Amino acid sequence: MVVSIYLERADMFKYLGMMLSWKSKGAKDLICRICLISAISSALFTNDTACVVLTEFVLKTARQHNLPPHPFLLALASSANIGSSATPIGNPQNLVIAYQSKISFGNFLIGILPAMLMGVFVNALILICMYWKLLSIQKDEEDVAVEVFSEEEMNSHRFSPATLSHNSQEWNSRLELMAVQSPPHMSGNMGHVEALRNRAISSETEIQKDPIVTLDSARNSNASKERQKMYLLRMLGQALEQETGIPSTLWDLMEPYSRINHVSGIAILAIVILVMSNLASNVPTVLLLGNRVAASALAISAADEKKAWLILAWVSTVAGNLSLLGSAANLIVRDQARRAPQFGYTLSFWSHLKFGVPSTLIITAIGLALIR
Repeated sequence: MVVSIYLERADMFKYLGMMLSWKSKGAKDLICRICLISAISSALFTNDTACVVLTEFVLKTARQHNLPPHPFLLALASSANIGSSATPIGNPQNLVIAYQSKISFGNFLIGILPAMLMGVFVNALILICMYWKLLSIQKDEEDVAVEVFSEEEMNSHRFSPATLSHNSQEWNSRLELMAVQSPPHMSGNMGHVEALRNRAISSETEIQKDPIVTLDSARNSNASKERQKMYLLRMLGQALEQETGIPSTLWDLMEPYSRINHVSGIAILAIVILVMSNLASNVPTVLLLGNRVAASALAISAADEKKAWLILAWVSTVAGNLSLLGSAANLIVRDQARRAPQFGYTLSFWSHLKFGVPSTLIITAIGLALIR
């Protein structure tokens, strides 16, 4: 978020607007540009941040060309998830994987980059094929001559992470509720969670003392809330494992068939990750399965251990495209688009699912063949 604010001050939005509108050759060309820009920015600045920054631009671009917004919003959200898979800083689950696996930034990038690039290309192709008729609408001659964004609009656009904080009270109340209702054998974990939350508050105090980070109280507050959400996700993953044992049971059942030295084993492992990422969210899935998957692969070879971590990163990230609820990036695009002044649009669950299911399955399969 802080990096994005500095990019804003460096007129990043002005240049993004130019990239989207410069010598545009129509709707299909625009889809490709959005996919590419979204993927690259997500790999560098996380998928959530890219979606916060780009949603309103994409929405305005579609509206001003008299085009239906939802193919372009789908391009933004899905490509943000795909692009974020390429680096350890692209999304939270990749950061967890990089930390636990000790894979360097360079090796992580080299291992997943071919899959990411092909995934973005195929994603754009699927969108163009699926929405061919909608994207074939001819523009009026007047419309061709009009710039997508005026200079004033590009300079007046402001990055506003504070707009994402409307559910903060709900997250805090969930933390309190789980702490109160937790069974006796979870008391140790609840104490750990409370310690993590206190550490977050203390870290927030330190951040506010830093003149570089302290841009305004709303942005600092939002950063703290995002950390609390991450702690809650980790706690929920732990609760799912002690309370139900479902993840362990599922892995124990499927582990003999999920060896990555066989194509069938890779396919089964991908299905397990895909299902769990959509049922329990991708970060808890990585926290619960990461070491188990790595240990199983290490029994084969050290190279297979690295490959297993990269497969986990790829599949758990692309799995977020399956449905609107699959990743935070999807929800950010929906909420930002719905609240956009003058250009508001609601991306429905079913319109996303119609595209998300085939896109996720095809791109996941293609990427698995390219992971090194």
